[in-house]
Amino acid sequence: MQKPLHILFIGAGRMAEAIFSGMLQNELNVKITISNHRDQERLHTLGIKYPVQTVSNWVNIFPQADVIILACPPSVHDKVLDQMNPMIQSHQFVITVAAGIGPTKLEAALPKGTAVAWLMPNTAADVRKSMSIYTFGQYVTKEQQALFQQIVGAIGTAEQLTEQQVHDLTAITGSAPAFLYHFVEALEQSALSFGITKEQARKLVLEMVIGSAAMLDKHREPAQLREQVTSPGGATAAGLATLADNQFVDIIGQAVDATNKRAKQQGQE
Repeated sequence: MQKPLHILFIGAGRMAEAIFSGMLQNELNVKITISNHRDQERLHTLGIKYPVQTVSNWVNIFPQADVIILACPPSVHDKVLDQMNPMIQSHQFVITVAAGIGPTKLEAALPKGTAVAWLMPNTAADVRKSMSIYTFGQYVTKEQQALFQQIVGAIGTAEQLTEQQVHDLTAITGSAPAFLYHFVEALEQSALSFGITKEQARKLVLEMVIGSAAMLDKHREPAQLREQVTSPGGATAAGLATLADNQFVDIIGQAVDATNKRAKQQGQE
């Protein structure tokens, strides 16, 4: 039997859990080690919940890892990369899932020739429905690319982009789910104003969103679907006109720009 691939996660937050949970559900031939020195209680919980090895200090286990996934905050990447630099081996593959940390930064911090990649999933990885975007550094082999596809395929769909495009589009795939959830919250608040219970409001709005997403999945044309719901001069048209009058499209664009600006700052801090 082929030796399992050893994957080391540095960081044990929700995104790390979503990724290794998806990998385990897909029954990939992997050995997974999770490290987190800041939150021992969470590390203990993950060790009970999943068939993974847990360590508070990743340094001792590092030489044994084939793939290192940096699931720690952008603000600690410099420190972690400094620690990794003298230990990195030629066969090891380093992947970050942190906003603002692209291959250029990783390659500059690690020995020349180190294979690196930048993966930007979203929290739907938790249900294996992430729309992830990614880009490779210049030293990634075809075998490592194939391995990467196995990892990312365990959590959903993925699209390869340039490094700059990942910087720009993280707001669309990674942060925009929060915009959608906020829209859902606003619709629930509106529904509550008409005298129904919170449970009823949630059911009405969530089932509407789920049904609408299913229609998008089937038909793939949002403008066409919008037009089907909108009779000229009708009630829906009046609501859409109000959104337009309040610069709905411009506001979304501003939210994307603000997200990108902050992600860039995080990568530099």
